[in-house]
Amino acid sequence: MKNLRVGVVGVGHIGSNHARLYAEIPSAEFSAIYDIDLAKANAIAKKYRVTPAQSLDEFAEMVDAASIATPTNTHCEVARSLLARGKHLLIEKPITDNSAHAGELAELAAQNGLILQVGHVERFNPVLSALEERLTHPRFIEAHRLSPYPERSTDIGVVLDLMIHDLEIILHLVRSPVQTIDAVGVAVLSRGEDIANARLRFENGCVANITSSRISPERMRKIRVFQEDAYLSLDYEKQSGEIYRRAEGRITREKVEIAREEPLKHQLVSFVECAKSGRQPRVSGFQAIAALELAIEITRRIEPSV
Repeated sequence: MKNLRVGVVGVGHIGSNHARLYAEIPSAEFSAIYDIDLAKANAIAKKYRVTPAQSLDEFAEMVDAASIATPTNTHCEVARSLLARGKHLLIEKPITDNSAHAGELAELAAQNGLILQVGHVERFNPVLSALEERLTHPRFIEAHRLSPYPERSTDIGVVLDLMIHDLEIILHLVRSPVQTIDAVGVAVLSRGEDIANARLRFENGCVANITSSRISPERMRKIRVFQEDAYLSLDYEKQSGEIYRRAEGRITREKVEIAREEPLKHQLVSFVECAKSGRQPRVSGFQAIAALELAIEITRRIEPSV
């Protein structure tokens, strides 16, 4: 089977990393990039020896599959155009800024027999695999995702920017409908919230407490899971973890061995494989809608106080 021709739409901070990694994947032929900032497009194209398309239509003629890493409010328009031309897509999260557009894209991809993957990259972090191997019945989950102010993705609040990663993972782990939501957020440097906390109670009794900030002096991406037989503490950033168990009346601590890997590269390799084979991705458009709808509801509850 010939290599899949792949490309990137939008080569800002995230898109340029997609470009870097596509250039390294043997099973893909990195063919084109497109960005409305032609100077940026030309610079990235020269760096990775690909062709900078002058328009989205020209780009579509040069690829079989593509990553979309443009601002969230443009995802639907760009994706709709490429899906209509028969292109497999990986759309950076959030899939869109509203569930109606997300549903439209998921349906369009399904109707045309195309892969639509959404860039919830933590699903490819080896930390999550280590957690899933040890997961039994989670009772309480605590997640922290903190970063300095990004100067990007400020068209959306921190819930859609950062917290949505943890919402998607928690929905995947708990697999129970959300029963109640309490949420609070504060706008500091953006029009939307820059700090947010949400407390979710699920119908099966599990409770999740999620905190996200993009004005933190430090970076943190951690998840802690409490279950009947153990407490797991895992660090996405450092790709490390510990598990605490009760044994013979005392608490034991065990280091979780995790092989360090670059999650984004695994995500792109998986996308290429799915596009070539037709296998469904770990996070499809339909799966991403659940996290998006929850993020939007949390944002809606925060908005009166922002």
